[in-house]
Amino acid sequence: MLRPVAAISGIYDAGTGLFLLLAADRFAALFGVAPAQPPIFADLNGLFLLSVGVGYYFPYRDPSGARWYMWVMGPLLKGAGAVTFLLDYFVRGQSPASFLLFAASDGTLALLTLIALLAPARVPAHDRVRNQ
Repeated sequence: MLRPVAAISGIYDAGTGLFLLLAADRFAALFGVAPAQPPIFADLNGLFLLSVGVGYYFPYRDPSGARWYMWVMGPLLKGAGAVTFLLDYFVRGQSPASFLLFAASDGTLALLTLIALLAPARVPAHDRVRNQ
């Protein structure tokens, strides 16, 4: 279950990062907010998300060996991101309602990652036969 979650998370983060790098003004308009000023803020966020997305290649390729990445980028980063969006919207009142989409998507991916990480590992059938 880790491999599909890594693929979805990688595509989500890399896609969002590319969108921020290549079309930050359109991305801001899509959510009804002014573009980041100075634009370096959008550029840095785009580079960060693109890097996180590329990093998901490793848990996709080797889910067992890169579980640590899934823990850090899933429940920790995406979970904290979802909570941050919610707090900003409900406590500060600074973010538009459209940003709740990020809270929902990050929160969903954090939860899916947590479920995948906590699920018992399944041993492939050919390994079960060999071990008996």
